[in-house]
Amino acid sequence: MIRAAGKLRLARNILLGMAGLVVLGLVGISIAIRIGFNTGGDMMGAVQKTAISKDGTVIAYEQSGSGPTLILVSAALADRSGNRRLARHLSDRFTVVNYDRRGRGTSGDRSPYTTGKEIDDIEALVDASEGSAFLFGSSSGSVLALDAAARLGPKVRKLYMFEPPFIVDSSRPPMDTTLSSAIDRQISNGNRGEAVRMFFTRGMGIPPFGVTMMRFLMPGWSKMCAMAHTIPYDLAILNGTQAGMRLPDARWKSASLPIKVAVGSKSEPFFHSGAKGLVQILPSAEYQSLAGLNHGALLFAPAALGRDVQDFLLRH
Repeated sequence: MIRAAGKLRLARNILLGMAGLVVLGLVGISIAIRIGFNTGGDMMGAVQKTAISKDGTVIAYEQSGSGPTLILVSAALADRSGNRRLARHLSDRFTVVNYDRRGRGTSGDRSPYTTGKEIDDIEALVDASEGSAFLFGSSSGSVLALDAAARLGPKVRKLYMFEPPFIVDSSRPPMDTTLSSAIDRQISNGNRGEAVRMFFTRGMGIPPFGVTMMRFLMPGWSKMCAMAHTIPYDLAILNGTQAGMRLPDARWKSASLPIKVAVGSKSEPFFHSGAKGLVQILPSAEYQSLAGLNHGALLFAPAALGRDVQDFLLRH
């Protein structure tokens, strides 16, 4: 009896210890998420402006700093607030144009959606500035920026791509081709939260438990739900690039400008494979692995990422 009671106490203490570790882990993750997604509101000193795209859509942006124009193109489920930390580190050398892609933030939107309309939006921002600009894009936004560079020619001086999510080999399963239509159905039924959950689980491969944690701990969850209808926009941009095959040669054949494709050294292998695959088909592109960074560098390491962006764009 005494020996059994001792074993019970030991088991109870182990369970309590494990529970404590879980609680501490959740608290740590919660703090990290809140720090990462706290962009500090509007950017100090930024001038609020708008540009009118070809279809009449109003594109809202904030402009800060001085120097050559640099337009920041955000990723899926992100508006300009996600780029503000990076913008702060770049505004001492560039006139930074940080905008809300159509359908997000305070920018307008018009149906039906086409990728060409988003390129028109970028062109409107370039024309509203000085007629030419550098581009920076992250994740799916980097692919949109590449599409824009291929179409706009000399209006884009250089392009910095951070972690385009291409799937070109077996390092990651191909994207589910039915995901976009499934998300559209959820949005049509008013289930925006489910659409976001679907994108993270089926699209990004995050386990359901991890998405549940994000839902309850991430301050930006409601903002992402408000932008859920734009998920199919990004999936359309990525169409044909996530099938586990070689990237389409013809799509960007006119993109002859200097391009850097950077991937964090701590990011998943498929990001590196995709970046290298892109560099192989572009005439003036370079690949680099950035030590210590991962896909969250815009939020958690903007200074390091900003230094590399600046070095490349201002390199002669």
